[in-house]
Amino acid sequence: MANLKQRRSENEPGNFYVDSSCIDCDTCRWMAPETFGRLGSLSAVTRQPQDDVQRHRAMQALLSCPTASIGTVEKPQEIQRVQEQFPLSITANIYHCGYHSKKSFGAASYFIQRPEGNVLIDSPRFSPPLVKQLEAMGGVRYLYLTHRDDVADHGKFQAHFSQANIQWNPEGQRCDRILHADEITSDTAAVELQLDGSDVFALAPDLKILPVPGHTKGHTVLLYNDQYLFTGDHLAWSNRLNQLVGFNRFCWYDWEIQVESMKQLANYDFQWVLPGHGRRYQAGVEEMRQRMAQCISWMESVA
Repeated sequence: MANLKQRRSENEPGNFYVDSSCIDCDTCRWMAPETFGRLGSLSAVTRQPQDDVQRHRAMQALLSCPTASIGTVEKPQEIQRVQEQFPLSITANIYHCGYHSKKSFGAASYFIQRPEGNVLIDSPRFSPPLVKQLEAMGGVRYLYLTHRDDVADHGKFQAHFSQANIQWNPEGQRCDRILHADEITSDTAAVELQLDGSDVFALAPDLKILPVPGHTKGHTVLLYNDQYLFTGDHLAWSNRLNQLVGFNRFCWYDWEIQVESMKQLANYDFQWVLPGHGRRYQAGVEEMRQRMAQCISWMESVA
């Protein structure tokens, strides 16, 4: 829980606040930008919520904060109702899980609900309210992990959603984790599907896993229905630069290789970029092609 005694002085006076345990992960600022902003080097409340919609969005950010750095002076009365809103609908059958994990430096995770089996993309915190909602939506058939940084509580999710003969899973559906072999560590050695090489892996007709080394050696992205691209830490929208970017300051393997991976990715058509870190972006196919070309040009300029 946030500590009122550690409330940052930069906060706008009022009920919501951010304390000094903030790690500047940006979660609250994109989930509730009308309430949270960056003041100094960390997040703070720049304007107290003005209506119920803004209050709910601020509460969603509070629950999603990976370090529990957001608090309220008054005891929130609607906390259970807000918990039941997760995972948050983005569009169609695509959801944002919330409940970001400090283990992944606050990376976002996503959920695809599909008749052939649901997919959890990267791991959020293993939070009972979220788990209950995912059970009600049919459980998790695949836990796809983009790379080693954003695995968080993968083991707990896999174990829970592989339990048979319980109410939400009467047919004994299992949950298989997916991660490239170059990303395997001691914590992920038991991952069920370990990909290798640089070929595209078709998990299903509507699910393609594309290797994009650079940020890390075995980073991959997931293309769903040739429309939704789940990009981990490979590609995101930058509000500061007003364009799509790769993170040159946070490239742990090889920047030149990441540029080449981006060029290969630009050969695919998609309309959504859904990243672990950074902001989401949606555009038509032609505009997205232009944005990708702009991104590659920028990446080559900073190489």
